[in-house]
Amino acid sequence: MNKDISLSKAAIIAGIGLLIMTLTVPFAEFKIIPDLVSPDSASETAANITNNIFIFNLAIFLIFITIVADIIVAWALYVFLKPVNKSISLLTAWFRLLYTGVYLVAVTNLIKVFTLTKGESYFLINSPEEISEFVLFYIKSYKYEWFFGLVLFGLYLILLGFLVLKARYVPNIMGWLLIIAGLGYVIGHLKVFLFPELNTSFSMYTAMGELVFMLWLLIKGSRLKELQID
Repeated sequence: MNKDISLSKAAIIAGIGLLIMTLTVPFAEFKIIPDLVSPDSASETAANITNNIFIFNLAIFLIFITIVADIIVAWALYVFLKPVNKSISLLTAWFRLLYTGVYLVAVTNLIKVFTLTKGESYFLINSPEEISEFVLFYIKSYKYEWFFGLVLFGLYLILLGFLVLKARYVPNIMGWLLIIAGLGYVIGHLKVFLFPELNTSFSMYTAMGELVFMLWLLIKGSRLKELQID
């Protein structure tokens, strides 16, 4: 029988999953959707999406890839950090999966927007203005639900950083970077619900800790030998 997956392979899988997300998330969340949405104009938003439905559907597909990658990364990092503490590693993985579940629920709002653009007969009782308002409502619901999920993601990163600090085969700096990134996510997205006037521009810099960890997994983690944790 084959042994469990090695640390180096788990690091590579996690690193590749994170790399995929660095390509899908910015394109979908920070390019396509913002370009199509006009927060103060429901009619303009609806028209933009209807006239660029392929691009809008591409964003949904990219988010789907992100969600699949999230699940794979949760598993790979569980395997990678299981030697540190199996129970806490499992709890940490569940936090990422919980965030992924919230993200998936949020995406259903985008699918509802797609349905509205199809102009099915059961929507004909509504005026175009009302349908446009529905479109903008679902877009905003998607964003707020995703932001709520990102608070959970921040807690996940804090737990992950704690585990990394305990891992003798990972530099301590990686753990601190992940904890700082996690705090940035928690504070930056709780702001939306609790502290709307709070300046959290710093969170765009704290999130860089994830990228550093991804690079370490791909470059250094891929060379780990099992003997290092014996």
